Order: sequence, then C-alpha cells, then structure tokens
Amino acid sequence: MKKQQVAVFSLFFLVFCSSIIQAFSQTPAASPKPAPKPAAPGPKATTPARKAPSPKPLVPTLPQSPDSSDSAPDDITKILRKAKTFNVLIRLLKTTEIMNNINSQLITSKTGGITILAPDDSAFSNLKAGFMNSLNEGQKIELVQFHILPEFVASNNFDSLSNPVQTVAGKDPERLPLNVNALGNSVNISTGVVNASVVGVVYSDNKLAIYHVDKVLLPLDFFQKAKAPALAPTALAKAPKGAKENTAAGDDQDDTATPDLKKSAAVVVGGKPLVSLAVAFLVAVPLMMWS
Repeated sequence: MKKQQVAVFSLFFLVFCSSIIQAFSQTPAASPKPAPKPAAPGPKATTPARKAPSPKPLVPTLPQSPDSSDSAPDDITKILRKAKTFNVLIRLLKTTEIMNNINSQLITSKTGGITILAPDDSAFSNLKAGFMNSLNEGQKIELVQFHILPEFVASNNFDSLSNPVQTVAGKDPERLPLNVNALGNSVNISTGVVNASVVGVVYSDNKLAIYHVDKVLLPLDFFQKAKAPALAPTALAKAPKGAKENTAAGDDQDDTATPDLKKSAAVVVGGKPLVSLAVAFLVAVPLMMWS
C-alpha cells in the first residue's frame, strides 16, 4: 500500500514539475530593454562673431608720429613739434592765426573734425627762392587754408572723397582745385600746379588727422594771370547806323547842290567879260569929255 502511495506521489510530482517546466518554456522571452536615448546635446558655447578685418590703411603711420594717448588733439603746435620737421608750417599757422581757429574748433565741435595736409620743412625749402616772401597776407592765409579739409578723413578713407575736394579755402574747380587719387597703397594729390603724395600719418584720432605730404600744395589761382581790361573804343570805331543814314543824306544833298553851284560859277565866270567892258566904258567916257 505504501509503495503504491509513493508511486502515485512520485508520478504526481513528476507531472507537476513537467508542467512547470513547460509553462516556463512557453513564456515569451522578455524583449530587450530599449537602448537609452542619447542625451540631448547641451547648448553650444557661443563664440563671439569675428569682426570683419578693417580695411588696410592707405597711409602708413610714421615712426616719429606722436601717440594719440599722450597728445591732446586740441594742441596742433604740440603735435607738430613732436614730429620735429614742420617748423615752417607751425610758423605759418601762428602768423596767420589759423592755429587758434583750429584749436577752438576742435574743442567746441562735437561732430565732424579736421584733416591737415602738412608739408614738412624740406617741402617749403624746395619752393622757388623768394616765393613765400612774394605772397601777401591774404595769399598766405589762403595757402594755409588750402592744406586743411573741414572733415576728418581716416587713413583708409581717402578713396571715398569726391573730387574736387572741399578745403577751408573753398571748392572752386577753376581757382582752387584739389583732386585726390587713392590707388593701391598710395594717395596722390593734384592742384593743377603740383602733384604731391601723402607720405604717412603724423597724428590721427576720431577728430583730428594730420598727414605728411611731400610737397607744398600750391593753389592754381596764385598763377592765373589777371584778365586784361577791355580796350577803350577807338576813334575809328564804326559810326552807328543812324549816323550813316544822315551822312548818306548829306552826300545826296551835296550832289543835288552841285549843279546850282556850277551854274553860279558859270555866271561868275561868264560875268567877267561884262565887268571888263563896263570898266573900260567908265574910263573912256571921262577921257572923251576931257579931250
């Protein structure tokens, strides 16, 4: 009896175990876990945008040029003295009193600026002997004003100027032409009398620019001859039309009077024999009575 119970229990245990194994074998395999999504990229580090490279200056800065940090823009004398080669120009700016006007304008003006085209001492020494002494005060003032532009021109903006360029002396293309030609790395200036070049920057900030030029910029009107005055009317000037008509009428009257005059002359001439006979008769009668 016990053997039968053990056999039944064993059989039941085997069936139970096989059912469990079968149940596990029929269970679908767990799907693999989805791969973790990649983390969203963080915000990119913002790098400052590169500034476009500034245009290359057309005019180089001179080695002896004073630094804008230690030079006041309203003291032209101090700036030019530091550059050491502009003594004649300094003297002209002082004697014409234009120096004071420039300094005052730089102090009071909030916009715009001034550009000075500065010839050095050697440029003045290359002028014709006695030329500066031949100028009167008005011409000296005009000469200095002709070297000053009433605006700030950066060293890379010469090619933006329109010709003829306005100067403090004026903008008359017949009398005061100033033409700037910027080509490549050179800036040339023509006045109709001289052709000069801008050699370098003496000083530059956001208000004042001083450029070294290799020649004195001579205005054209210094060399223009004064127009000859109109000639006075001569005695041989043609008579007006009315006078001609009167003259012609007078000539006609003379022609009409000519026959009468001729007749009168004929009477006079013809009367000569009659007069002679009358005289002879008057002389003969007394003689006859006397005798």
